[in-house]
Amino acid sequence: GNDAGGIAPYAAAGASYGYRLLWVLVLVTVSLVIVQEMCARMGAVTGKGLSDLIRERLGIRWTAFAMLGLLVANASVAVSEFVGIAAAGDLFGIPRWLIVPLAALLLWSLVVFGSYRSAERLFLGFTLIFFAYPIAAFLARPRWGEVLTGLVVPSLQPDRGYIAMVMALIGTTITPYQQLFVQSSTAEKGLSGDAIQQVRVDNVMGCLLSDVVDFFIIVATGATLFVHGVTVETAEDAARALEPLAGSAASTLFGLGLFGACMLAGAVLPLTTAYSLCEAFGFEKGISRCFREAPVFMGIFTGLIVLGALVALIPGLPIIPVLIAIQVLNGVLSPIVLIAALRLSNDPEVMGNHRNGPLFNAIATLTVVVIIILTLALLGMTAADLLR
Repeated sequence: GNDAGGIAPYAAAGASYGYRLLWVLVLVTVSLVIVQEMCARMGAVTGKGLSDLIRERLGIRWTAFAMLGLLVANASVAVSEFVGIAAAGDLFGIPRWLIVPLAALLLWSLVVFGSYRSAERLFLGFTLIFFAYPIAAFLARPRWGEVLTGLVVPSLQPDRGYIAMVMALIGTTITPYQQLFVQSSTAEKGLSGDAIQQVRVDNVMGCLLSDVVDFFIIVATGATLFVHGVTVETAEDAARALEPLAGSAASTLFGLGLFGACMLAGAVLPLTTAYSLCEAFGFEKGISRCFREAPVFMGIFTGLIVLGALVALIPGLPIIPVLIAIQVLNGVLSPIVLIAALRLSNDPEVMGNHRNGPLFNAIATLTVVVIIILTLALLGMTAADLLR
């Protein structure tokens, strides 16, 4: 989750509300562990991706509905990655009309011509820069008593901005594409049902590692930006939370990490979307195939990159508000995939003896219900504001 869309909501949450949204991160992390374990377990038991199972077990109507939701959600997140690349360019003084098209062409070429795997390591290395946030958080000397209170005491505010931020944190953490990616990647490893324990350990460790970094992003921005009344409006604002560690080099450090994370996700998201949609509807797929052999697959992949680049080139685009709005949309759409995953993971013909237990069902169901309630509340507040 630590790409452009992932970082923006956490940085904005810390800057706008201090530590008062940390309790949301705790609950969302629990839900994330349950949901991703559920999908990874299905991948290990069935050897199939989630979109494949949705088509087989839930029918073409639910498949079309789920894939439409996935396409909208993933297209928006793909846009966020190129918006993030534009933001990274701003930090280095590179105009977006130059860096965005070059990045789009580079990503498309690396994937289509089969050299992306080697570049992936480089982009992944850039993202390690975000592990500077824990160090910066400690150097900023936060009031740890307030941090602990924020973690364990829910703080509720019945206003649209607060609800939208909660939805953004949900959307950037339990984002729809991650569930399909986790299940497909587990299925491709060829693990059997006997490897369930290994799948669980890998899943829990991955979720915790990601959200520990997110925790320190909130703490760092809360200790450096919130206390001075600075909200996150630009990438440079988010970078200021690293100043206790990096000083004047904070913008450079943050820019490198942001660029690497966005380049990494900028290829993974369109590919995941293309694979999922083609898997669901039986089209030819694979990056080893040309346009003539897999026109739908290559068309979806190319179209999402072009869309992301074009939106990122819009003059005067407010980067951070757009990133947060995209994650709110992800949160709104996430129940579509979650409900399908919940139904399938309880299907005895699909999972046999590896069906969900009562605790998993309770947490996953509660997650869906809460997201729907928050969505309705946000829509109601938005409508009320428009009618005033």
